[in-house]
Amino acid sequence: MSFVIHSKHPCGGDQLFLTEISYPKIIPDKANGAENVATFREEVSSYHWVGQNLATDSFDCEKSLVTFSNDSCTPGGIGHALCHEFHRRGLHVIATARDFSVLADLAEAGMSTVQMDVTDPISIQNCHKTVSELTNGRLDILVNNAGRTHVHPALDLSIPDVRSTFEVNVFGVMAVVAAFADLLITAKGLIINIASLAALTSYVFGSAYCASKGAVVSYSRTLRQELRPLGVRVMVCMVGVVRSNVHNREHRSLPPTSVYLPVQDVYKARLQFANRSDAVDTPVFAETVVSSALKSEVPWFLRTWVGRPDWLWCGTMARPLWWGYSFLGEWLIDYPLENSFAPLIYNISGLSQIMDVKERRNDLEV
Repeated sequence: MSFVIHSKHPCGGDQLFLTEISYPKIIPDKANGAENVATFREEVSSYHWVGQNLATDSFDCEKSLVTFSNDSCTPGGIGHALCHEFHRRGLHVIATARDFSVLADLAEAGMSTVQMDVTDPISIQNCHKTVSELTNGRLDILVNNAGRTHVHPALDLSIPDVRSTFEVNVFGVMAVVAAFADLLITAKGLIINIASLAALTSYVFGSAYCASKGAVVSYSRTLRQELRPLGVRVMVCMVGVVRSNVHNREHRSLPPTSVYLPVQDVYKARLQFANRSDAVDTPVFAETVVSSALKSEVPWFLRTWVGRPDWLWCGTMARPLWWGYSFLGEWLIDYPLENSFAPLIYNISGLSQIMDVKERRNDLEV
């Protein structure tokens, strides 16, 4: 899923607004969308756009926002909520998804929609061309929200399945950033990468997912430095537990040979971890992200406390983990697991006792 917001601020300040105009709601592909794009550009040219430059606080420059992800734009997903929140603020949203049909309700709400698969270079290229035509070659905010869950024990992983997860969660992010860099540099824009607390915490049975989000965090940290001279900023969302339909999709099961079958009840509980009662609702999460993204730019040493943050910690458990990780270190994450005290994540410390019992039973049978 992706969305672009094309907006102008008529009176200054942090919020961005879109002047009332008509524009194409649905652009399924380059051929069918060409005429609508031309109409859109003709109508836009008749308006005087005024807005705040996110990098320099100057005015009279065009605004646009894009968010990319794969099929999370369906109702109940994080991307879907982000689209609606940016749209609610008055921005022009261009949403994308691999499955174009899931974007219908966003189009009905007044957002533009484009088909794009973040794992397909040709699809990304076509989307870039359409977005560039819609926004006159500018892109102020790019939100990488492509995500694929992956809950399976490390010893039972299917490597082709892991590669598929990295194609979406990691390589898709890299490909989209590279493809849209020219538009971002022109606008001195902002990239928002949706990461996860899983990048830092030892979520049992989530080794592949944790590795993919850890890669996004490391990539984003270096990307920020490389793009800084070009005027492009990078904001990373360290997302805690958010109630999303992405966790309700078909789950993997333990193979018959798995050593974790004795604790498969813990594994099944782990699959539903995001549905816990204290999970943050997606509209609340979206409001936090959008409000933070639209804040004023401040010097880097103040961004943890005021202005637009470089690192946004949001969702259930995010703030406590930030405090613990920042001031106490990694032992806070690892030590509880070894001592059967895991308020943040599931532990399987009971597996060793179960295995000992099985071995003793086998000895008695012999």
